Amino acid sequence: MKKWVTRKLNRENAVAVSQRYELPMLTAMLLDIRGINADEDIVAFLDGETMTASPFEIKDMDIAAERIRKAIEDGERICVYGDFDADGVTSTALLYSYLSDTGADAMYYIPSREAEGYGMHRSAIDKLYQRGVKLIVTVDNGVAAVDEIAYAKELGIDTVVTDHHAVPAMLPDAVAVVDPHRPDCNSSFKEFSGVGVAFKLVQAIEGEYADVEGLLENYSDLAAIGTVGDIVSLRGENRVLVKNGLRHINNGDRLGIAALIEDAGLSGKRIASGSLSFNLVPRINAGGRMGLSKKTVSMLLTEDEDYALSIAAELSADNTERQQIERDILSDIDDMIRRDPSPVNNDVIVICGDGWHKGVIGIVASRIKEVYGKPAIIISCDGSECRASGRSVTGFSLIEAVFSCSDLLMQCGGHPMAVGFGIRRENIEEFIERINRYTLSHPVPVPSLTLDCKLNPAQLSVELVRGLSMLEPFGAGNPTPLFGLYNMTLRDIRALGSGRHLRLTLAREDSTVFAMRFNMTPDEFPYRAGDVLDLAVTLDINYYNNNETLSVIVKDIRFSDTDADEMLASKELFERFCRGDRLTRDEALSLTPTRDEFAVVYRFLRPGGYHYSFDSLLYRLPGHISCGKLRVILECMNELGLISINEGLIDFEIGMREVEGKVDLDSSVIITKLKEVCR
Repeated sequence: MKKWVTRKLNRENAVAVSQRYELPMLTAMLLDIRGINADEDIVAFLDGETMTASPFEIKDMDIAAERIRKAIEDGERICVYGDFDADGVTSTALLYSYLSDTGADAMYYIPSREAEGYGMHRSAIDKLYQRGVKLIVTVDNGVAAVDEIAYAKELGIDTVVTDHHAVPAMLPDAVAVVDPHRPDCNSSFKEFSGVGVAFKLVQAIEGEYADVEGLLENYSDLAAIGTVGDIVSLRGENRVLVKNGLRHINNGDRLGIAALIEDAGLSGKRIASGSLSFNLVPRINAGGRMGLSKKTVSMLLTEDEDYALSIAAELSADNTERQQIERDILSDIDDMIRRDPSPVNNDVIVICGDGWHKGVIGIVASRIKEVYGKPAIIISCDGSECRASGRSVTGFSLIEAVFSCSDLLMQCGGHPMAVGFGIRRENIEEFIERINRYTLSHPVPVPSLTLDCKLNPAQLSVELVRGLSMLEPFGAGNPTPLFGLYNMTLRDIRALGSGRHLRLTLAREDSTVFAMRFNMTPDEFPYRAGDVLDLAVTLDINYYNNNETLSVIVKDIRFSDTDADEMLASKELFERFCRGDRLTRDEALSLTPTRDEFAVVYRFLRPGGYHYSFDSLLYRLPGHISCGKLRVILECMNELGLISINEGLIDFEIGMREVEGKVDLDSSVIITKLKEVCR
């Protein structure tokens, strides 16, 4: 359950923008809704394809550029020290490609995710020293490598750091530390990914009068993939990089990217930011997780089509293997939650397992976050030392929460939405307790879904959707528009795609809408013909046989008269009770069910249990029973053997049990605990 929030619209301003710039009304509305109101911002957003600020706004950029120029001129060996994810790989390819084009004596190094882990390592520095490296330039890492950079300096190796991650209290003793998040950096734009900072470095090396259009032509395709892959805001200069990059990607300018597109089955189709997110980036990331990062860089740089295709095929195979590993870990977690749901009652979900693939736990954390609407951290243990990866929700800085427990960690890095760290097994229990204590003073926002605006179903058309393309590319900071269709009556449910997807027929007054609900079978769909529903949808255009048709894709559904605020508040209260938090007498009373409420639930379940979602059960019960109270009733009935509850990540099923004689509800542990508070 999420709280649906509709963005605010100044309709008068939107009308004025529509008329002034001759824009479709919906396009003008979305600009206003997203805070793009000033004339200069509108022009920059719609037309500013080469508008970039001076790279020298960024602290230490002048020093970094000068040191690299000197290394090029003096023939010093330069190593681009990268990272193994899509951002790090494209950062490495971009800077190495540029240095090679200038005639520099350049090489690159990417650590093994499994054997070395993120960031700089002494063993790697030793290897670079033996190969005669005199200057290391980090991309997408380095800002926290205090000890490693000091060690390189002892060996006579200078380091230039370019990074975009959170800056620790102590900066490394590098020649230059280029990170827009430095407190003393006054740059106008802060939200670069690692590849964005690498692009700005190249711009700086070129000098004050750099040919920005030429640099965008040569490198924006790489920058687009890394920027989208790192899920940074697609506003400002990131938008410039991605917009230009997509144009060059669609022109097939780079063999390695074209090979990835072909292997993904997208040849001949328009590549949008979503294609990068869901098709190309996972393949590149899989290479890092499965040990192919260096080959991925060479694929992105090669002029040999056959070589590019062979590496793309390897990445695709690795991505398939990664998906299976992800499913296996999620299955393990599903079993854990069915046995003990207490971890998901915490504000920050932390789940540990032995031997889980360290390169995949970040994706798993993202999946858990999406299911429960809470920050999630997955820890993989191997002996006494464990690796963790976490993903957060908007409005909660996970890096600050983790940093508050830094004395328990071996190392840590990341940004507000994603973290990675090491921890010893014996510290995990205290870490879980402390990071959740942190949420008492830094609350996790309630799960929410943000709609751009509500639409009248009678307005839906291909022409309405066509104007949305002006707002692309979509991604973080500029999400694909999400619209609300309210009070729609469900008329028909039809299975498609061998039963894996649903085609819904919905109506309001004289308007009929056909919508797709992907990755859901009829048995999993908790709604029935005749239900009145609200839908959150995206809109697109289908092209087939030279015909254009409207595509309505359902992202979320709820019953139209749902009181989300009440449900979420009651759910939170139940979770606090389960965690052992102190409740007031009134709070405990609000969770304590009456015998009549027990009877309502039992009579409803008695014919055959229930196998749809908890939210739908809550809605379909006669009368009004709060979310938290229903949870108490079900826990009590399960404890006393009246029902069995089988609830995992997705599934929710209640089975009925045969019981002889009467049961004493007051003998249940959960009811006893509540009554102790109520006294």
